Amino acid sequence: MGAGAGFAMSSDEKLAMLDELERSGLGWFWATDLEGNLTYLSGAIAERLQVPMDQMIGQALPAVFASCDGEGRTKSLALKLGARKSFSAFPVSLASGASDVVINLSGRPVFGETGAFEGFRGTGADITEQHHREEETQRLAKYDSLTGLSNRHRMAQIIDNTLTAFRSAKRNCAIMMMDLDRFKQVNDTLGHAAGDELLKQVSARLQRAVERDCEIGRLGGDEFQIMLPDMDDRGELGEVAAKIIAMLTQPYSLEEGRCVIGASVGIAIAPHDGVTREEVVRSADLALYAAKNGGRGQFRFYTGDLENESIFRRRLEGDLLEAIREEQLFLKYQPVVSTVTGKVVALEALVCWNHPQRGEIDEEEFQSIVEGSSLQVDVGEWTIRQACREASKWPEALRVSVNVPTNQFTAEGFVESVGNALQETELDPSRLELEVKESAFLGDTNVVDKTLASLFKLGARLTLDEFGTGYSSLSYLRRAPFNNIKIGQKFFAGSMDRGSREIGLIKAIVALAMALGMETTATGIETVQLVEQLQGAGVTCLQGGIYSDPVSGQDVMDELAAGHWELEPGKRTKRAKRRTVYRKIQVIHDDHSYEVTLRNLSKSGALIEGLVDVPIDTQFVVDLGGGQLAVATVIRSNADTQGLEFELPLVDDGAGGLCTRHRVSPYELAAAGAPLAALSTGDYKAMQGGMLDPTKSIPKFMYANPAALDAA
Repeated sequence: MGAGAGFAMSSDEKLAMLDELERSGLGWFWATDLEGNLTYLSGAIAERLQVPMDQMIGQALPAVFASCDGEGRTKSLALKLGARKSFSAFPVSLASGASDVVINLSGRPVFGETGAFEGFRGTGADITEQHHREEETQRLAKYDSLTGLSNRHRMAQIIDNTLTAFRSAKRNCAIMMMDLDRFKQVNDTLGHAAGDELLKQVSARLQRAVERDCEIGRLGGDEFQIMLPDMDDRGELGEVAAKIIAMLTQPYSLEEGRCVIGASVGIAIAPHDGVTREEVVRSADLALYAAKNGGRGQFRFYTGDLENESIFRRRLEGDLLEAIREEQLFLKYQPVVSTVTGKVVALEALVCWNHPQRGEIDEEEFQSIVEGSSLQVDVGEWTIRQACREASKWPEALRVSVNVPTNQFTAEGFVESVGNALQETELDPSRLELEVKESAFLGDTNVVDKTLASLFKLGARLTLDEFGTGYSSLSYLRRAPFNNIKIGQKFFAGSMDRGSREIGLIKAIVALAMALGMETTATGIETVQLVEQLQGAGVTCLQGGIYSDPVSGQDVMDELAAGHWELEPGKRTKRAKRRTVYRKIQVIHDDHSYEVTLRNLSKSGALIEGLVDVPIDTQFVVDLGGGQLAVATVIRSNADTQGLEFELPLVDDGAGGLCTRHRVSPYELAAAGAPLAALSTGDYKAMQGGMLDPTKSIPKFMYANPAALDAA
C-alpha cells in the first residue's frame, strides 16, 4: 500500500470519533428541521448547560438560546435562521437565564437534492471564560472601577445620544456638574486609601439622593456628573441639588477616622443653556465654578451673565480698598441667645457693603467676594475695630463676636491690631469673642501657639468655629485656651430624631466642653423642633433664623434701649428677603413693552420704578432677562413706583439670588422661525415672531421721565 493511502473507517468508528470529539469540547454539533426546531444536539452541550436533553430537542432553537451580545438584539438568532443564510461565531446562552455558560454558534442552511430547504446544521464551542473576560474588559471601559458609576467616556456617549434624540422630540435635559469640597484635605490627612473609601461612600449617597430617572458618572478625581432627562423646572432641580449637598455634607466614618466634606453643584439645562453636549457641559462647568467661587457648599444655575462674572468679581474686589476708605462697609449683627434665659448674650458681627452702583451687598455675598481678595486681612482688621467701637456703647453683659479668617489669624501683627482696637475703643477684652476655624491650626505650630498665648494674655475670648469639620479637633482643644465651641449647621443637618447618632454626638461635644470649662453654641438654627432638641442636649447658646435674621446697628441700639433683649424661637414676622438690584428690565402690558428700573426683588414680588399713573390690579409680564418671564399684578402704586406680586413665586438660584422656575423654550422660538440655540442674556420683548411691535401699539402708561419715552 502506498504511503499516501489511508485505512477505510467503519460507520461505528466514525461515530465513536465524533462522540470523542464532542466530549472533548473541541467541537459540538447541532441541527434543526426546516421550522427551526432542534433535531440534534451534542450531549456534551446538554451536560455543560445542565439541562436534560429532552427539554431541548424538539424546541425552537431561538426559544432555547438567546443572544448575549449585550446590545439587546435578542431576536437576532431567529432573524438569522429566517434568512436561511450561513452565520458564524454568534454568542448565545440559555434563554431561560438558568446558566451563565456562553456558546459560540455557527451554522449553515441545508438544501436537498431538489433544492428544498431542510433546516440548519452547525457547530458550537464553549467560550464562557473568553466571553466573560471580554465582558469585564468592556465594563471597565465604560464604568469607573472604584465606584461602579459610569465613567467619563460613557457619560459623554450617553449625553450625546440623549441630547440628539431629545432635539427631535423637543424634550429637555438637565446636566449637573459636581465636585467635592475639602476632599484634598482628606487625602492629605488620612491617606489615599481613606480617599478611595470616601469616594465609594459619596457615590452610594449620590444614588440615594437622586430619586428619579438619571445617569450618574464619576469623571475622575472628585468630579461627578449627573444627567436628568425631561427636567427644566429650576425649582425641582434646586431641591435635588440642595438634597445632594445636604446628604454629602453629613459626617463620614472611615477606618482612618471621621471626616466631613462638602459639595458644590453647577446646573445647566438643554436646550436653554446649550444644544450640544459640549455647550451644555461647558455651561454646567461655568455654573460649578461660580458655585465654588460663591463660597462652596452651594448650587448654581448657569446664566449668560456667568461668562463675565469673573471680570465682575475682580472689579468688585478692586473696589474694596475704596470701600474701606470711603466708609461704604457697615456691620449687621445676628443675636446669640441663651438656651436657659432666652436673653441675647452676644452678637455676631457680619460685614455688608453699601456699593455705589450695586446698592446693598448683604453679608453672604460680601463674604464670597472678600474670601478671594488680597484685602481680606484689611477687611478683617476693619471689622474688629468697628465691632469694638459699636460694642463699647452696649451694656457690659453683651459680647460681640467676630469671625477671623485663617490668613488674618496667622498674619504678622494680628494680635497687635486686636490690642490696638481694644485700647482705642476702651472695650473690655472679655467682651470681644474671636471665632477661629480649625484650618488655622494647620499652619506653623510655633506661630499658632504664640498667637493663642498672646490672645489669652490680652484677655479676649476664643471660639473654635465649625467644630467637628476637621480631622484632629481634640488636639486643638488640648492646645488652645478656648472659651467656646461653635457647632456649625452642617454638623446636624441630617436626622435629629431622639436617639439618633447626631444627637448622641451633640451630647458628647457638650459633655466634652463642660469637662474643659467651655460653653457651646449651635448656629444656623431654623426650626423650633431643633431648638428643643439642642436645649435637651445641653447646648449653652443658639443662633439662627428661628430667632432673628441679622439686624442693623441701629436696630441693636433700639432693642437695647427697650430694656432686656429676649427672643423666643419662631416669635417673629419673617418677610421674603429682598435684594436691592437697581437694573433696567422690560415689563410688557398688552402689546407694548416698557423699560423700567427694577429696584428690589423677592420670591413673591418686585418693586419697579419709571412709569406713572399705573392702576392697582394692572397685569404685567416682567422680563427678567435670559428668557425669564414672570406674570405679575400691581398691588401698590405710588407716583412712579409700583409694587408687583408674582403669580408664581421665584425660586432660589443657589447663590442667594432668585430666578423663575421656567424660561422661554428655545423650541418655541425655533417654531417661530428662530434657529434652535441656547437662550441669549437679553430681554424677550420681541419673542413669538415679533408680536410685540412698539411702532404699531399705543402705550397705555407714560414714563416718569419724558426723555425715557424717546429713548425707548
